[in-house]
Amino acid sequence: MKIEKTSKPLPTSPIGEATARNPAARPASTQTSAIGNSGTSVHLGSTTAQLRSMETSIASTPLVDIHKVAEIKQAISEGRFQVNSGVVADRLIDTVRDLITASKH
Repeated sequence: MKIEKTSKPLPTSPIGEATARNPAARPASTQTSAIGNSGTSVHLGSTTAQLRSMETSIASTPLVDIHKVAEIKQAISEGRFQVNSGVVADRLIDTVRDLITASKH
């Protein structure tokens, strides 16, 4: 069984936030207008809130199914657990192919 993290965490600061907070990184024309317009607010939309909510939900989801692990441990201790070597070999080959393909990109 191939286990991998399927989602990437969102960046902690939105793209462009460093530029918005660092006056030296902005062009001169932007700096003068920002000084005169100190009451400006930015609305990033509902998608940002949804993404942050999803990230929190995913972060709180356990990576391991504890009940499944307990079930497998019990089967091993009772001698009922059998390994299908063909499936293990196929998945190992798939993993190696994935790693080779990823290293070429």
